[in-house]
Amino acid sequence: MEKKREQWKSRIGFIWAAVGSAVGLGSIWRFPYVVGENGGATFIFLYLICLFLIGFPVLISELLIGRHTQLNPTGAYKKLGRTKTWKGVGTVTVVTGFLVSTFYGVIAGWTFGYLIEAIFGGLTHFESAAAVKAHFLKVSASPFWSLGSLFGFMVCAGLFLYTGVRKGIERGNKILMPLLFIMLLGLAIKGLTMPRSSEGIRFLFLPDWSLISPKSVLMALGQAFFALSLGQGTMVTYGSYLTEKENLPSTCIPITIFGTCVSLLAGVAIFSIVFSFGMAPSSGMSLMFETLPIIFSQMSGGYFLALIFFLLLFLAGLTSQISALEPLIAYLIDQKKWKRHRAVFVTLCSSFLIAIICALSFGPLKSFPIFDIIEFLCVNILIPLGGLAAVIMIGWRWGLKNAFRDLAEGTGNLFERYPIIRSYLGFMIKYLAPLIILVVLLDALGVFR
Repeated sequence: MEKKREQWKSRIGFIWAAVGSAVGLGSIWRFPYVVGENGGATFIFLYLICLFLIGFPVLISELLIGRHTQLNPTGAYKKLGRTKTWKGVGTVTVVTGFLVSTFYGVIAGWTFGYLIEAIFGGLTHFESAAAVKAHFLKVSASPFWSLGSLFGFMVCAGLFLYTGVRKGIERGNKILMPLLFIMLLGLAIKGLTMPRSSEGIRFLFLPDWSLISPKSVLMALGQAFFALSLGQGTMVTYGSYLTEKENLPSTCIPITIFGTCVSLLAGVAIFSIVFSFGMAPSSGMSLMFETLPIIFSQMSGGYFLALIFFLLLFLAGLTSQISALEPLIAYLIDQKKWKRHRAVFVTLCSSFLIAIICALSFGPLKSFPIFDIIEFLCVNILIPLGGLAAVIMIGWRWGLKNAFRDLAEGTGNLFERYPIIRSYLGFMIKYLAPLIILVVLLDALGVFR
């Protein structure tokens, strides 16, 4: 007799898990540095537009595909698409999530390493920004430090994945997400009380429209996808653990809103502190590691703030890694009939091996920038392609009529009472989202240059 598929224990459990997937490194690590590099408030405006026009419809599409098929992305796309090509499309999204886990693992490993340093007071003794940067370059280039931190983080992520959907992912996110939000809120409040924090707020919320460019639009779309963990098989997989009675539209709203609030809170926390100390907001992906320790070294209560902040980053890394690896684990369970423990072990080990090469590309393998290659491939090509596949499947292959019949399950008479919701989702899924994603993809490939 075939074993019954795991499911979420409760609706709130699923929401916390989905929020945990969305509110991870993408919101707390990536969002501030991308905002800093792309004009602050201008980028945030573009990001919110992309979230509304594309992110939300793609989120519903991916969850619907998973809920209807009760399968991993490979099986789900094969079942709905009914061709080997669509099966291959689903497999690509699984591979995308796996690749994301490899470069995410490096960043998350840094957060684990910095958390350990924070515990022992190693992040509050710096006298200059140059010293902080030199420290980051030293430890990130050190094979012993970077690989040890990576291994420690992977073990922590494995503990949640190993225990399954309900006991590991759902229960873990019920604890991690409220804790993460409380710590982030406290850090943001602390930042707002600091001198010149108003400069950071102006940077975040007063746009300069002259800064809009094709690159900023591309980055905003990428961030919208990262903010909701789209295009990488995660939401299809999480949707497959849902029952048919789940109200998808009302479930997706808190996921989107909470993810946006956390991203903006992270921006307030980071830039109020950065501007208070007169530091540059455009330090790139190492913004937090190269700038914040000098701030913690010079402010009262710096030890505790450093400890809280890097614990926050570490928790964000955990939720991101769990969601990136789960599609491949589900694939091995569904398609290969593996036990969950074996699937988790093989997936973690495989991700760790590639992450080792990514980590070493900041040190001994600097001439071979595999980290940059994988990040560019995922962010600019594979993740948008995954989102494009979802809306084409719903809008053109499966068909809006069939999709809305299924989507109506659990919603009561939502679409009859509010036909504008159906019109909005139908137009976005079938026409606007595919068009915008395709244009952005072509621009990323240099077609318009």
